[in-house]
Amino acid sequence: MNESVENLSTFAKEGLQTLIDYLPSVVGALITLILGWWAIKFITGRVKKVMEKREVDPGVRGFAISIINIALKILLIIAVITELGIETTSFAAILAAAGLAIGLALQGSLSNFAGGVLIIVLKPFKVGDFIDAQGESGTVTEISIFYTKITTINNQRIVIPNGQLSNNKVTNYSYEPTRRDVVPVGISYDSDIQKAKEVLLDILNKDKRTLKDPAPVVVVTGLGDNSVDLSVRFWAKTSDFWDLHFDFIEKLKTELEANGVSFPFPQRDVHLYNMDKEN
Repeated sequence: MNESVENLSTFAKEGLQTLIDYLPSVVGALITLILGWWAIKFITGRVKKVMEKREVDPGVRGFAISIINIALKILLIIAVITELGIETTSFAAILAAAGLAIGLALQGSLSNFAGGVLIIVLKPFKVGDFIDAQGESGTVTEISIFYTKITTINNQRIVIPNGQLSNNKVTNYSYEPTRRDVVPVGISYDSDIQKAKEVLLDILNKDKRTLKDPAPVVVVTGLGDNSVDLSVRFWAKTSDFWDLHFDFIEKLKTELEANGVSFPFPQRDVHLYNMDKEN
């Protein structure tokens, strides 16, 4: 019994001595962690303000800040471990092995990271652009390390992996400053084609949002079963495109009808036979 008590006492003394020996390292590591975390927030905040002041592209700004934040946190972890007295060479070997295992497990994430780098470098789109990708349409609100976030016209948030965006088709509706609209219009066969053209062009020419160069045109694209098919083609600034599109569709109906141009409707010829008379 006395021997057990003596062993327990010896173990407690050794544990207390070990704690006393490591206490300065633990305190130092804790202080390093707190100060380092504060320094990371300060540095990333300053970098963000400098980029905003220099009007750096929002997509590049968000991507760069994310990279800086992660890199500084990795350095902070290494500094804390060093402060605790752990051999950095051994830790580096463990970290390399863990990195390899994590890399193999997260190949998709690495692909998304590479895709994010390509998006930032090649700039197929930027924050604020309206794009169509992966079956979704919306305005780009954020380009992060692994994902790009867009907001649809219905105010829904869509998150798309960067790997898919960099390896598939993306339509950027905001890239060019101007866009051409093509509006199909069908008129009845008994309507005056020239009159219809004049009315349609008059609507566009009176609207200041319609660009005069290239000038709007109206062409006949086909003779359908029930209608003469016209195509109205005009250019507008990208910012005015949809407002002008919807206003034009509304005005063309009222103006064409006011000028005696009618719209077609499905027609069928029905032939009746008197079977009794034939017999």
